[in-house]
This record gives sequence, structure tokens and C-alpha cells, in this order.
Amino acid sequence: MYRISQLASRVGLSRSALLYYERLGLIQGQRGNNGYRYYSERDVQHVLLIRQLQAGGLTLSECQHYMHSQLDRALLQQRLMQLEQETAAKQQAHQLLSALLGRSSLAYWHHALDQVAPDAHLDWLQTQGFSRKDAIQLKWLSKDMNTHDQYMHDFMQIFSGVSQWGPGSREDTLAALANVPFSPQQVVDIGCGQGHSTLLLAQNTQAQIIANDNDESALQRLMQTAEQMGLNERIKPHCADMQQLDLAKGQFDLLWAEGCAYIVGVAQALRCWSPLLRPEGVLVFSDLIWLTEQPSDEAAVFWQQEYPAMTHLGQRLEDIANSGFKLLHTFTMTEQAWFNYSQPLQQRLHELESELGESQAWQDIQTELSIYQHFLGEFGYQMFVVQKP
Repeated sequence: MYRISQLASRVGLSRSALLYYERLGLIQGQRGNNGYRYYSERDVQHVLLIRQLQAGGLTLSECQHYMHSQLDRALLQQRLMQLEQETAAKQQAHQLLSALLGRSSLAYWHHALDQVAPDAHLDWLQTQGFSRKDAIQLKWLSKDMNTHDQYMHDFMQIFSGVSQWGPGSREDTLAALANVPFSPQQVVDIGCGQGHSTLLLAQNTQAQIIANDNDESALQRLMQTAEQMGLNERIKPHCADMQQLDLAKGQFDLLWAEGCAYIVGVAQALRCWSPLLRPEGVLVFSDLIWLTEQPSDEAAVFWQQEYPAMTHLGQRLEDIANSGFKLLHTFTMTEQAWFNYSQPLQQRLHELESELGESQAWQDIQTELSIYQHFLGEFGYQMFVVQKP
């Protein structure tokens, strides 16, 4: 026989918990001649049985019921499902905390967050100490805050050896320019990189051109090339975020944005840049779109990760109409535009394979080039020439 303090020690419960068990009738002590209550070995085993049932997710009242009746399998199934959900949630929490501590990749989490809360994601990254430029690069390139610095170091080492940072060609740029219904005088080349389009615009117009990019080193290389070509007097570098262009409103007759609107989001870019244009000013931009209704699974999976907002021509035309612009012309950029970008980049990867072949940046770029090689035609860059009312 056990006094209540001895029973508590034996089963690992407090005295008050055992008194509650007794009020529920789960155990039943007998008062001795000395006034103390005593409990039998059966009471000990009842308590241990109850604790085992509770470990399976049953409440104390359910344990009380099933001490004297058969278990309800439907109830057990419900408890099991609830437990599985709780276990999955805890496992997800464990994975996220582990990743936030740098023990595993954060890429999936960043991608998921960007799907549901892109603006809050960008703001939060800046709260974590990233500059706005780095936060944008993290969202589109490195995709992991823990490895961002190394990724961007490797990425820039690769791209420092090529002059063209995206698909484009002289023919496509000039074809779009030919559909601008006036001779532009004041131009902003948004997201110009090292200036492929900037230099062509300078060569083929008499305009004053503001070359905008958030990469100071790219602008420096652009201006060096412009000086060698004798064009630097008409090109002014402007290092700024393309969503925060501190330029005079309504002063420009042409905005040029090859291959960069996706970073902002096409609909957002149209709204953001429209105030810079004078009435009847023109915006030329390109965007990656699907050219087929049934893309290959591999291409679909790749672009869902790299450009989740990628869509078909019809949606982009709807975005243009909803923004108040009028479509003047649109065409799919040529394969030469992709060749001009991919071939020098593939050669650069080959040169750096022994040094960077194991890096995530090298592997990501190689995967992208492989997608181009095998599935170009299912997708492509579409050039749009649109006019403000």
C-alpha cells in the first residue's frame, strides 16, 4: 500500500494531480486507522495505464471513459490525423529554423514567401541588414540569405568576363526603335547593365540618354566604352533602383527597358514608369513569355522557379491595356539575340569550370543555358512598343 506522496513519487505526478484523478474516480484510496489514505498496486497500474493512453493523444476524460469500455477507432483515427498534422508543422518549423541558422538551404522558403508576400519579403530582407540592391539580387539570383555573398561573388566573377548580360541583338533593338513614331530627344535606358541598348540608341538617335542601373561597376564600364566610341557627351550614368528613379516627371519622350521589367513585375513597371513620360511618350520593354500552351515539364518547372509570373502574350497585352498604354508594335526577339548572350556565357563557364564548377552560381547558369538550348521556342523574349495617351 502507498500513501499519496509515495504514489506521486512512483508514477511521476504531483499530489494535486492524483487528488484530481481520485475525484474523477480513476483511482480510489482507502483511509487507514491513522487517517491517511492508502493506494494499492492496482491504483499504481491504473495511473500508469492512463498516462500511456494520454501519450496517444487521449484527454483525461476520454481515458476515464475508455477504462470501462472499448476504444472508439474513429476517435483514434481523428487523434492520429491531428497528431500527424502537428508533427508535420513541427517538422516544418524545425527545417525553417535550421535553415535560418545556415544549416540547410533557404531557397524554397524564399521562393514560397515571394509568392505570397513579395513586397513584405523585400522589406524584411532589408531589415535583416541587406541593402535594397542586395535584397533584389537575393530574390532573383542567389535565393538564399545565408549564402548570398559567396553566390554573388561567383556570379559577378562569371559575368565580368562577358559584355552582354541578357538576350539581345542590334537587329531587335533597332527594329523596336523603328516603331517609335518620332525622333526621341530625352531618353532613359532603364536597367541598362553594361549598355548594349544604350550605345545603340546613342548611335542611332541624337537624344540625350540617361543610363540607369543599380550596379555602379556596370555603369563605369558603359561610360568607358561610350568614351571610346565618342558618345559619352550624350550619355549620363544614373545609379539607382529602377523602382525609385528620382528623375523629373513628364520630361522624357522615350523609356527603354530591355529584359528588366520582370524584376519589378510588368504591371507594376508600367505603373511605376508611366509618370516619367510626357504625353504621347513611348515605352519600349521586353519580357519573357510562353510561346506555347503546353510547354515541356522541365521548362515549366524551371521557369516556375526562376520567373513565377511568366505568362502568355495575351496576359501581357491585357496588362498594357489596363495600365492605359496603347500598343504600337510587338514582336518576338530573334534566336540571334539568345545566341549573342548564351555563346559567350557558355565559353566563360568553360573557362571557369575548374575554379567555380562546384559553386551554386556556376551550376545555376549552366542549367539556364541548358534550358535555352533544349527548349527555346517554347518560350522567348517579346518586345513591346507602347505609347502613353
